[in-house]
Amino acid sequence: MIDLYVYYKVREQDSAALEPRVRALQAALAARHAVVPQLKRRPEIRDGLQTWMEVYPSTDDAFGAALEQAARDAGLDALITGPRRAEVFMDLNPCA
Repeated sequence: MIDLYVYYKVREQDSAALEPRVRALQAALAARHAVVPQLKRRPEIRDGLQTWMEVYPSTDDAFGAALEQAARDAGLDALITGPRRAEVFMDLNPCA
């Protein structure tokens, strides 16, 4: 299992329109893929831009493709500035 972190920039004036789209996308993905998504943002605003992060813990390798398709279908690109960037992390094996 992997944890998927997706971050991107949002114009402050677009944040109110974007949030319900992201929350709906996450609710649909949670129902279909049994994930427990999180939505976060940095506290500071720089040059009128917020940095948002979607967190999807404990997903399988195929989840990333489903997420990107869902983001396209939701039209998120129209309300963000620049690309959505994804980072993948995995748990370290515990010491025996």
